[in-house]
Amino acid sequence: MATLVQPAGPFALGTFSLPDGEPFPGLLAGGRVLDLGRSLAWAPSGMRAVLERWEEALPVLHTLAGEPALEWRPLDGLRVHAPVEPRQVFQSGANYRQHVIDLEVAHRAPDDPRTAEEARAEIAEIMDRRAAEDLPYVFIGLPSAITGPYDDVVLPAWAEKPDWELELAAVIGRPAHRVGVEEALEYVAGYTIANDLTDRATVFRRDMPAIGTDWLRSKNAPGFTPLGPWIVPAESIGDPGDLRVTLKLNGETMQDESTKDMIFGVARMVSYVSRTARLLPGDLVLTGSPAGNGMHWGRLLRDGDVMEGAITGLGVQRTRCVGEAS
Repeated sequence: MATLVQPAGPFALGTFSLPDGEPFPGLLAGGRVLDLGRSLAWAPSGMRAVLERWEEALPVLHTLAGEPALEWRPLDGLRVHAPVEPRQVFQSGANYRQHVIDLEVAHRAPDDPRTAEEARAEIAEIMDRRAAEDLPYVFIGLPSAITGPYDDVVLPAWAEKPDWELELAAVIGRPAHRVGVEEALEYVAGYTIANDLTDRATVFRRDMPAIGTDWLRSKNAPGFTPLGPWIVPAESIGDPGDLRVTLKLNGETMQDESTKDMIFGVARMVSYVSRTARLLPGDLVLTGSPAGNGMHWGRLLRDGDVMEGAITGLGVQRTRCVGEAS
C-alpha cells in the first residue's frame, strides 16, 4: 500500500487496483483516487490511452480534480502499479558528469597505467567533447523490466554486482519524430521516477570486448525498472533541469544530486531520440543516473535491502530486494 508523499501540482496520474481487482488509470488528488476509466468520456482502459489524447485530456483532468462530488476512493487500500505501460523505453548512459567520472575510475582495469586523477581528467575531456558534438548515449530498454514503485525486486542468482540507478523519466504525450530541441518539451506530458537497476558484472562483454556493452543482460531482468509512483504533469514541475534526485539504501543516503549535473537536459534527450526513432504517447525517456551508485560506494545490492527513491515533486518509491536462490 502507498504512503502519500504529496506530488507537485493539483493532481498526478497513476495506475491502481483494488486488492483483487483489475488495474485502472486513476487521477490522484488530495489523497484520493478517481477512476478515469469511468470518468472520462472515452473510457480509457489504461494510462497510455489517457496519454494518447493528452491535449484533450489535460483540461478535463483539471476540472475533475476540483469536483468533490465524484466517486473518489481513498488512496489507502489501493495497490499502486507502475503508472504506465510504455511501448518503448529509451535509456541514457553517462549523462551525469560526476557519475561518469566515478564509474570510469571504478571500472579501470587492474593494469590501467593511469592514476585516478588522470582517469578523471581524461573522461572529463571526453564528456566536454560529447556535449559540444551533441551526442547523448541512448540505448533501448524492455517494457517487461518495469515493475511497480512498491513491488519487491528479485535479484537474479546470476547477477553478481546488482546496482541502483535512480533517474528522472520523461513521459511522452504526443508522437514525436525529428523534433528540435526548442520544441521537444512540448511533447512531454509529464515526469516520473525510474530506478534503472544494472548488473555491473555483465555490462561489458568479456568474451567479445570489441562489441562493447550488453544492455540486454545487464539491465533487463524482470523487475529491474521500478517505475513511479505517479506521473506528474510537466506543467506542475517547472524546470526539469533543477530537481533533486535522492536514493536511500536502508535509510542511508547514497545518491543526492541535482539534475543540473546532467550533460544533456530533457529537451536535448527527447530531441536526440526523435532524430532516429518515432516516440509514441506513453513512451519513456530515462535521463541517466547521478553519482552515488553502488560501484562508487563499494556496496552493491543484496537480499533484504530496501531502496527509497525520491525526486522533487514526483513522490517516493520504495522497493525491497529479494535474492533469488541459485
